[in-house]
Amino acid sequence: MYTVIGNLKSRAFRVMWMLEELGAPYEVRPEPPRSDAVRAVNPSGKIPVLLDGDAAICDSTAIVTYLADKHGKLTHPAGTVARARQDAMTFRVLDEVDSVLWAGAKHSFVLPEEQRVPQLEDSLKWEYARHVSALMDEMSGPFLAGDEITVPDIILAHCGGWARNAGFPSDEPRFADYVKRMRARPAFRRLVEQAG
Repeated sequence: MYTVIGNLKSRAFRVMWMLEELGAPYEVRPEPPRSDAVRAVNPSGKIPVLLDGDAAICDSTAIVTYLADKHGKLTHPAGTVARARQDAMTFRVLDEVDSVLWAGAKHSFVLPEEQRVPQLEDSLKWEYARHVSALMDEMSGPFLAGDEITVPDIILAHCGGWARNAGFPSDEPRFADYVKRMRARPAFRRLVEQAG
């Protein structure tokens, strides 16, 4: 059984969603970032952390990629062109969407107040909307890397909910439809129901 350290209001949600998609058993230790329990397995104090036996795996993208590879689901096989394209899409989502949302969070509440630059908000929202629209323009199927859900879909759909909660633009109709379809997946619904 896997153990996920983190909480649903963080990137740990991605890990739990992936585990639900895989049907893999897991337990959750809902620790906040930088707690002693987190630092005991990840010196940076960042969540999520996945415990698989004696191994502690950090970073939500590394974890969901590891799980997809280990279970042979929600991914294209390593060493294939399809996997290279999937990975390129994953890195793009991280670079163009996730990092923009994280910058917004840092300058809203994460950084010490004297280090925040609130004037960045409009620029970040513009950048986010532009990147989401471009991703939708380039989708060739119902999912980012083709006809089946893969790792970048988990990340991007999670970012869609994060963006809405953070007040980022949500008026791109194709993206709204994509996120709605992703959130309708049984694995996502199970996770939301568990959260109560």
